[in-house]
Amino acid sequence: MTPALETRLTQLLGTRTPILQTGMGWVATPPLVAAACNAGAMGFLAAATIPPMEVEAEIVKLKALTSAPFGVNFLMDAPGADVIADAIIRQGVRAAGYNRAPKGPLIAKLKAAGVICIPTCGAQKHAIKAEALGADAIIVQGSEGGGHTGVVPTSLLVSQCADAVSVPIIAAGGFRDGRGLVAALALGAEGIAMGTRFVLTAESPVPTASTDRFLAAKIADVLITTAIDGMPQRVVVNELVRDLERSGPARRLVLSLRSALALRRQTGARIIDLLRSGLAMRANERLTRSQMLMAANAPMLAKKGMQEGDPVNGYLPGGSVAGVIEDRPTCEELVSRIIEEANATLEKLAKRG
Repeated sequence: MTPALETRLTQLLGTRTPILQTGMGWVATPPLVAAACNAGAMGFLAAATIPPMEVEAEIVKLKALTSAPFGVNFLMDAPGADVIADAIIRQGVRAAGYNRAPKGPLIAKLKAAGVICIPTCGAQKHAIKAEALGADAIIVQGSEGGGHTGVVPTSLLVSQCADAVSVPIIAAGGFRDGRGLVAALALGAEGIAMGTRFVLTAESPVPTASTDRFLAAKIADVLITTAIDGMPQRVVVNELVRDLERSGPARRLVLSLRSALALRRQTGARIIDLLRSGLAMRANERLTRSQMLMAANAPMLAKKGMQEGDPVNGYLPGGSVAGVIEDRPTCEELVSRIIEEANATLEKLAKRG
């Protein structure tokens, strides 16, 4: 690997490459995270979709599969966030990932225990706030990213944030190959984070029925919608999304209430905890009451699409790169390919000088 690919991020995390696998709910399970880590990337376990009291057991499973450093991603405003943070600390996890509604005391607790804090932000002002709260590095996701996303293109957001903060920036949204990694470095990032590209690997737990939809998608099929939970999400358009976009408020409300009850059964959270989480999300995201109720849709509908293999009745959060990905390599093949292409790209650029 050329010196240009050895950045402050690789030094901070102790990884062989400046590549992160994001903590995608229902997808970033121990086998996938371990495969990404063993390939030289930094993988993040998705704790947001695991009952808090079961997260530590999943961390233990992951530690049995890799000796490489890894992270755990969770929601600080969700019920049981303190339980997850304690598990991260007890198990000596290298990094914690988080996004909406960061909690200063929880971040301070993690940092005091030596945990590297890496939030995800979608706007420059959020990155500035994240650094002030103690972030050690920041993932900035442009509008090309999958799932909940902002409106600023990655190329603009990365350079904005790199100029605004002093900690390493990790570019997310639209990355899949070595040329993209070099482009991110040129914009001021010190690594890239990928979600959709790791969804489409051999170790991904996503059922074939759903990955086939990703592989068949063209760029025009990967769009942003607010129909799922009231907030902008980039998804592979399917029957569910088209139905929701045609539906009125009453239909969406019924679906939201059903999803909220299903989420309660899945996580074991009390109704009062879900209400508190919803109110925190409403305050942070400035949601209306109806949008707050709709937000219960996302986790369970994503479960249908990404874990249960129902790409018709569940939804498929995915980045724009879903429209150009055509294969499912192993994580080892993917990471090696990215680094080889990045090295070749840097050499080609050097020869032009």
